Amino acid sequence: MKKTFIPTALLLAAILLNSCGEEKKEAVPFDTAPVIETFDLKKEKLSSEISLPAELSGFRQVDLYAKVASYVKELKVDIGSQVTEGQLLIQLEAPEISSQLAAAQSRLHSLEAVYTGSNANYNRFLETSKVEGTISKNDLDQALARKSSDYAQLQAARAAVREIQVNQSYLQIRAPFTGIVTARNVNTGAYVGPSGKGSDLPLLTVQDQKKLRLAVSVPEMYTGYLKNGDEIGFNVRSLPNDNFKAKIQRMSGALDLRLRSERVEMDVINNDNKLLPGMVAEVLLPLKAQDSTFVVPKSAVINTSEGVFVIRVKDNKTQRVEVKKGRETAESVEIFGALDANDKLVKAASEELKDGTKI
Repeated sequence: MKKTFIPTALLLAAILLNSCGEEKKEAVPFDTAPVIETFDLKKEKLSSEISLPAELSGFRQVDLYAKVASYVKELKVDIGSQVTEGQLLIQLEAPEISSQLAAAQSRLHSLEAVYTGSNANYNRFLETSKVEGTISKNDLDQALARKSSDYAQLQAARAAVREIQVNQSYLQIRAPFTGIVTARNVNTGAYVGPSGKGSDLPLLTVQDQKKLRLAVSVPEMYTGYLKNGDEIGFNVRSLPNDNFKAKIQRMSGALDLRLRSERVEMDVINNDNKLLPGMVAEVLLPLKAQDSTFVVPKSAVINTSEGVFVIRVKDNKTQRVEVKKGRETAESVEIFGALDANDKLVKAASEELKDGTKI
């Protein structure tokens, strides 16, 4: 019995030792190279949008001043008054203008009488001179000269009267267009004039609020993506639940030398008066590319102190290619550089990948 038991025990021990050796062999890890994911470079049209601050202002706005020195006799409107074109807003008073007008009209009537007499005298001389030998040519010429002189003085008097009448019309300040009074800086009895303390501030400010002007300064790098007629969306903080739309109507065509940006204006119809001049709006400008460009994931672009690069794979070796970035979205970015379509680029680029690295 012992002769058969000992070999069996040894066999079991040997099997156990062999299995333990196999487990240790499977636990030994193998060194594996990191996997570098690449993609083929392709062109596409990238559509994006940028958010910029803008300002709303009245489509038409005018500050009204006094043309002549006078006093405010009657103030017919106040802040918030709706006015129509030609409506009388302020009646001014200047007694000296009335006196000047009366004097000018008296002189006009006097010169009209003088001209009537000289004209009639010339006409009599002219008729009489038709009979030969009755009136000398010198007398006829003198009558004509007197008539012409009196007529010139009459015309000057008429011009003086019209001038004073025009100045008198300045005493009535009327609305230049339909709108709303947004500012008032005078009261009844106040002295106003073309110079001095009375002209520091405008008497009234009138705005047309049925149509507003939305102006935005677009940075230089985005100006090429916009054109007249493009529809844009915007909103204001005071109305967070409302979205408004407008179309580009005017582009300045030049860059502001300080901001290096182009002024772009949109017209906003405001019949419901929800929007007010002076509001700050947030404008979403669509940037639609006209031509296809190279678009890559943001992870494929490296920003270093030496520049901006992507990593191209050629003959299983890495090459750094310097590029310039264009527009960006949440995940993609335009790039411009010495690249060709179908080039293989590293999708997750890293500064650790140097030129010539085998992958």
